[in-house]
Amino acid sequence: MGRLSIAVIFGGQSSEHEISCISVQTVAKAIRQDTYDITYIGITKEGRWLLADSLSSISDGSWRESEVSAVLSPDASKKEIIIFENGKITTKKIDVVFPVLHGMYGEDGTIQGLFEMAQIPYVGCGVLASAAGMDKVYTKIIVEDLGIRQAEYVLVRAKDVMAGKLEEQAERVEAKLNYPVFIKPSKAGSSQGVSKAHDRAELIEGLKLAAGHDTKILVERNIVGREIECAVLGSAEAVEASGVGEILAAAEFYDFDAKYTNAESRTVISPELPEGKTEEIRSAAKRIFTALDGYGLSRVDFFLEKDTNQVVFNEINTMPGFTSISMYPMLWQAEGMDIEQLVEKQIQLALQRMQGGKA
Repeated sequence: MGRLSIAVIFGGQSSEHEISCISVQTVAKAIRQDTYDITYIGITKEGRWLLADSLSSISDGSWRESEVSAVLSPDASKKEIIIFENGKITTKKIDVVFPVLHGMYGEDGTIQGLFEMAQIPYVGCGVLASAAGMDKVYTKIIVEDLGIRQAEYVLVRAKDVMAGKLEEQAERVEAKLNYPVFIKPSKAGSSQGVSKAHDRAELIEGLKLAAGHDTKILVERNIVGREIECAVLGSAEAVEASGVGEILAAAEFYDFDAKYTNAESRTVISPELPEGKTEEIRSAAKRIFTALDGYGLSRVDFFLEKDTNQVVFNEINTMPGFTSISMYPMLWQAEGMDIEQLVEKQIQLALQRMQGGKA
């Protein structure tokens, strides 16, 4: 049997485009060249699908100048990509897709719907889990039924912010939450558009900022505590959880800059936690992943509250980063699963899902 054909899709139209272009290099280097024939497809911020001819073109960004388009056909009888080059059209069969896409139009169920229509196996969560996991408000609604504690919140609609109803929305928030509060776009990832408010003036500015990123805005009570993350993989029938890692943010909170550009931010694998808390977090991570109908992989983030030592759920990330400083691969490395094994595990899970008829 020859090599399987795998399409690795990266870039995307979200604010996390650049992070995806870093993550994909880690993933691509980990794919076994003797087992898979790799095709790289980059999606520009404008939404163009381009064929990237090499890993080096991804590294230096020259793939964006490609004059060869490559799109995935939604025709389930074809299971192929369509390549447009110099006025000619060719096709290539695809056995499996690895979408290394973070944020909107990549991690939110939209492209997963295309894979489902094409009936091509793909790595990661399905349409429902991706959509619900991307939307912090709907994640909270699902987790509420599990009895796992999460930060109290108020939902604000961006249309009300845009309509100038800022004082009214501030009063709604203040009626339920004390300052400081966090303001987050419901569907933005990598902490884009997130801010912290200590008073009404900062709250109003934060609402304006978040309204530029999403139609729904989550205003949450500030949880003072340690930031703890747990990696999960598998399916509802067999979910595995890693040990835990701790984020030590250089900034006041783990914003985009602290996460990706501030060298002072660091992660600690297997931190010292109070007795029983590691297992409580691992159990909660698996339950949340299962409740969202997760598949393949996710990173589940928590707080360990300072004064109470209570575990508080923060959010789930259904396509976690694969950069050199990303927690997800580091947590599995600590369990004895290197990046090559982790990537291969994800590809095998993708193939098993389609064979089992479970989307």
